[in-house]
Amino acid sequence: MASQSTKPAVRPLPTAHTSAPIAPAEGLDSIEERLERTFESTSQQLAQQVASTDTTPLATSAKTWPVELTVVIPVYNEPVTVLEIVTRVQQLPISKEIIVVDDGSSDATPESLKALDGMPGITVLHHPVNRGKGAALQTGFEHARGKFVIVQDADLEYDPQDILKVIAPLQAGESDVVYGSRYLDAPEQDPSWLHRCGNKLLTSMSNALTGFRLTDMETCYKAFRSDVLRDIHIEQSRFGFEPEITAKLARHKISVREVGVGYKCRGRDEGKKIGWRDLISTCYCIVRYSLFR
Repeated sequence: MASQSTKPAVRPLPTAHTSAPIAPAEGLDSIEERLERTFESTSQQLAQQVASTDTTPLATSAKTWPVELTVVIPVYNEPVTVLEIVTRVQQLPISKEIIVVDDGSSDATPESLKALDGMPGITVLHHPVNRGKGAALQTGFEHARGKFVIVQDADLEYDPQDILKVIAPLQAGESDVVYGSRYLDAPEQDPSWLHRCGNKLLTSMSNALTGFRLTDMETCYKAFRSDVLRDIHIEQSRFGFEPEITAKLARHKISVREVGVGYKCRGRDEGKKIGWRDLISTCYCIVRYSLFR
C-alpha cells in the first residue's frame, strides 16, 4: 500500500497591530521641526566649547620668549670698537636683546659703555675684575631671554651682518647649535699662517675626540637654542670655553652645524689677546672635557 504523505501545516502570518494610528502629515512636520531645533541647539553648544578651547600649537604654548634672539657681547678693553659693534647689531631686522658684559676693563671701556645706559633692548653688566671671556659669557647667558643665543665679539673681527646667516638653521629647526666657520668657504681670509695652523691643530684634536667634523672649533660665532644652552654647565672662565662647550655638546649628543662667515683678522698690536698660554690651555681642555666627565 502506498504511504500517504503528510504536508506540513502552514501557519498564517501574524497580523501587525499598531498601538497608535499613523500620524498625519502635519504631525511629521512637527517632529522635523523639533529635530531641527535640537540640532541647532547642539551645534551652538559645540561651537561654544570649541571657542573656549586653547587652539594654540603646542610648540608655541609650551614656551613663549620675550625676544627671538639674545646677542651676548663680552668686552675687555675695547673702548673704540664696542659702540660700533652694538650699533651694527641694533640694525639687524630681528626681535632681539643685546647683553654687553664688561669683564673688568682697565681702560676707557666702562666710560664708553655709559652711552648705552637707558637704551631699550640693551643691558650692560660689569665684572669688578677681569675674570676671562668664559666667565663673561656665563654672566651673559644667565641673563638671556631670547629663544636663540649667539656670541658676538667686540673687536670687529666678525661682521654682525653674518648673525642672520648663522642663526638661520636654528630658525628652520635644522640644528640645535650652529658654528660660524671662518675656514669653511674662504680660509685665505685669515692672513696669519701661524693662526691658521694653530686653529687647524686645535680643531683636529677636538674632532678626533668628539666625533664632530668641524672646520673651526675656535670660532667666536656660536649660536644656540636657549633650552640647549641652559642644560650645559660651563666651568672654564677663559678661552677654554670653546673646547669645553664643544666637548659637552658632543657628550649630550647635540647636533652642531657650520655655516661660512667672514673674518677680518687683527694682530696683537691691534688688541688681539690670545697667546701661547691660551693654546696650551685649550689643548688641556680638549682632552679633559672630551675624555673625562
